[in-house]
Amino acid sequence: MAELILLADPTAFRVFREDALSIDFDRVAELKSWLHLAGLNDPDMLTGGHDGVSDDGRPYRSMSAYPKWHGWEIYANATEYSDTTGELNPQLADQLAELAAEETDVPAGVTG
Repeated sequence: MAELILLADPTAFRVFREDALSIDFDRVAELKSWLHLAGLNDPDMLTGGHDGVSDDGRPYRSMSAYPKWHGWEIYANATEYSDTTGELNPQLADQLAELAAEETDVPAGVTG
């Protein structure tokens, strides 16, 4: 069980009762992926989602899921904030720049 939780790369997890675990994710897609990989994406599972605006004006999307897994009650949550400035996340911009550079590299001796 621990391996699957850690492979999902949660931002936080904690045991708050003998049989209850809270797991937080940065993105809704990460939470959904973890549910799928753990075999917990049962259509009857209690889930909830919400779109809103935080106190500081940032729009967000959240999802919660409450599966039972190997005798544990799981409280899984994800909240992701939308970028309203229209600018790329700096890390994403760097990754895209690296990909573009790799695609334009021409092997030595090749003329075009």
